[in-house]
Amino acid sequence: MSEQNTNVNVLGNATKHYQNTIKEMASFEVPEWDTTIYHRTITTLAQESQVIELARQNKTVEAMVVTIINKARHADGKLMFKKHDKAALLNEVDPRVVLRVAEQINGGALPPMEELEKN
Repeated sequence: MSEQNTNVNVLGNATKHYQNTIKEMASFEVPEWDTTIYHRTITTLAQESQVIELARQNKTVEAMVVTIINKARHADGKLMFKKHDKAALLNEVDPRVVLRVAEQINGGALPPMEELEKN
């Protein structure tokens, strides 16, 4: 098999794996919002790069909100929030709930609240 065919085969396998994995969704309840949030267990590198860039700029809370916007979905897989919802999520929603939702979506603990408040 030529090197070009091997590369195409590997890329094909990689994209097939991603397409199968991106269909997997997890969910959790948010009683304060009277809803269930579904989210894909992985996202695209383009979406992750937005979050990484905000984190590099010490905009940790904004990065978490962008994570919610990029990942939170309804049961049918459609996005729950739009980009223009960022200001409302940052300023008009209980921050404790936003942080808990971001933590659930990210699948792990976030930095302590005191550290987030500094940023």
